[in-house]
Amino acid sequence: MRRSSLLLCTVVACAAAMDEPTQARSRMVEQQLAGRDITDEHVLSAMRRVPRERFVPPEDQRFAYGDHPLPIGHGATISQPYIVALMTQLARVQPGDRVLDVGTGSGYQAAVLAEMGAEVYSIEVVTELAEQAASLLEELDYDNVHVRAGDGYRGWPEAAPFAAIIVAAAAPTIPRPLTEQLAVGGRLVIPVGEFVQDLQVLEKRPSGDLHLETVLPVRFVPMVGEVESQPRSRY
Repeated sequence: MRRSSLLLCTVVACAAAMDEPTQARSRMVEQQLAGRDITDEHVLSAMRRVPRERFVPPEDQRFAYGDHPLPIGHGATISQPYIVALMTQLARVQPGDRVLDVGTGSGYQAAVLAEMGAEVYSIEVVTELAEQAASLLEELDYDNVHVRAGDGYRGWPEAAPFAAIIVAAAAPTIPRPLTEQLAVGGRLVIPVGEFVQDLQVLEKRPSGDLHLETVLPVRFVPMVGEVESQPRSRY
């Protein structure tokens, strides 16, 4: 009887331990997202489902649901949960949308978009990160995510136009190739600036005009590659 009780306690303890990420994820959504200004239920639901702890290095998994970014190697970071949710909400992603994710990183943003039913094209300048993210996303059965290594400045023209484009690195100015790959009504969400950065949203109106909105100050790693040699223009 005592042995059975000990076995039962062990099973219960293991179940509780296994459920810790789920509980942490729920708290993260309620406190950091819904507790602020994330109101899109599709975004909140997607953030509840994606196992963020799988997208950070093993030594940092206990910090996965903290209200802060985390390093993922190669000078890159995974953005804090709130920023991922905010950028996704600003993009106004709908099921079936074709979405470009510039700066795959660990693959977390791509996974959130995939959970929302989007067809995701994700591009990462660091080959090792692209390969790791592609492998993890495949392992987690996100078969609606396509990852490749390359320079995000040029986007993914053969898959365009995109209903939304989300960029996870700061550009000095908005890359023109990305605006050209936006569908009519599409929204580009991108941090813009060098020492001082602002999160901006660019929407392509039916007339073809581009409407720019500045949302809030942010701090992202800089975009590298072709963008560094481009002249500074508005977009």
